[in-house]
Amino acid sequence: MLRLAVRVARAESELVLAELLELAPGGVEEVDVDADTVEYAVYGAEGELPELPDLEAAAHGAGGTLVSVSTSEVADDWADRWRAFHRPLVIMTSTPPTRPRLTVRPPWEPPAAVGLDVVIDPGRAFGTGAHATTALCLELLLDDADPSTGGARGSCVDLGCGSGVLAIVAAQLGYGPVLALDYDPVAVEVAAENAAMNRIPPTALDVRRFDLREEQVPGSDLVLANVLAGPLLGWAQSQRELPSRLVLSGLLASETDRVSAAYTQRGMRERARLVRGEWAALALER
Repeated sequence: MLRLAVRVARAESELVLAELLELAPGGVEEVDVDADTVEYAVYGAEGELPELPDLEAAAHGAGGTLVSVSTSEVADDWADRWRAFHRPLVIMTSTPPTRPRLTVRPPWEPPAAVGLDVVIDPGRAFGTGAHATTALCLELLLDDADPSTGGARGSCVDLGCGSGVLAIVAAQLGYGPVLALDYDPVAVEVAAENAAMNRIPPTALDVRRFDLREEQVPGSDLVLANVLAGPLLGWAQSQRELPSRLVLSGLLASETDRVSAAYTQRGMRERARLVRGEWAALALER
């Protein structure tokens, strides 16, 4: 097992991370080196990792100041270290008495005793719930379904589904039908596997390959899109008819106003905005 690491200046680290996640959808480890430097690492067997020139191009293409790139062999305890890296995500209620609303966990962790329990294999596709963009989407999805806030379910599309975690949670919350879409054929396969692992039948959650650049997103009551600002801005212009409700993430906080404005120009209204560190998510409605 190899570890491929890139060190970048902290000031541009979030932009670089967004680019690296395109190359390594299985997840990126983040390590604080010092006050000015962040290290991002990916793990895999020889031949499975991104090529060094691609990694360097991603860092430079995002405007990052590349400090170093290195490759090293991982110790024999890799399996234990890898499992320790993937910890359950627990989203709590916002009012006391607080309790878990949702737990997203890898298969080796015990089931949650309270709230929704979702199992996601972190092996091959982005979206285990650990990244802030996914967690923010999940929080807004839970709010959308909350009866105490007038939540209205209906049909749902998970655009750029990755591991399928958003679609799986939507199906467990009672949305239907649920459609999970992704351009990456590996993500399509993994999302279907994760849905089956959570005992959600294909009749309740359909997973398909989809190209946002060439196709119209199927009509639905709610679209969840944890992608990036660029595709979201393009979709705001190209989609002939937007759904009644949107949850958008994969956004840097500095990009949120621009993305929100693109959708408000199409008749949407910003209902909620969540920010965590450098990342943000939006909920919009007609």
